[in-house]
Amino acid sequence: MKKSAALFAIAALVSTPVLAAQSGGFVEPNAPTAAVQQGGFNGPDGTLATVKQALEMKDDAWVTLRGQIEKRVGDNEYLFRDATGTMTVEIGHKRWQGQTVTPADNVELRGKVDKDHGTLELDVKHIRKVQG
Repeated sequence: MKKSAALFAIAALVSTPVLAAQSGGFVEPNAPTAAVQQGGFNGPDGTLATVKQALEMKDDAWVTLRGQIEKRVGDNEYLFRDATGTMTVEIGHKRWQGQTVTPADNVELRGKVDKDHGTLELDVKHIRKVQG
């Protein structure tokens, strides 16, 4: 038992510099960098569309909209506007990720069209501010 504890302690001490190097510290500017991929798809997330086009899409279609959030209309529901019209979007609290957005800000919303009992809204999975 004591040998196992000693081996564990030695392994922890030896691996500490390796773990510390991965989480930050000095980076040599001329050193080659290895690309670290966390996994998953890296590319466009849905069709860039207008509100008018999104209102005609099928349920669960992935879409990207650009425009402004005008006002809150419910707990997680907001009125979104672009040049073609308005629609309700649902943005859960965790999707804001610390961002503050006002009606003057241009945003890009990515999410799924949600048609339910004659209503349509966008279930937002990602929001970010964009330039005009």
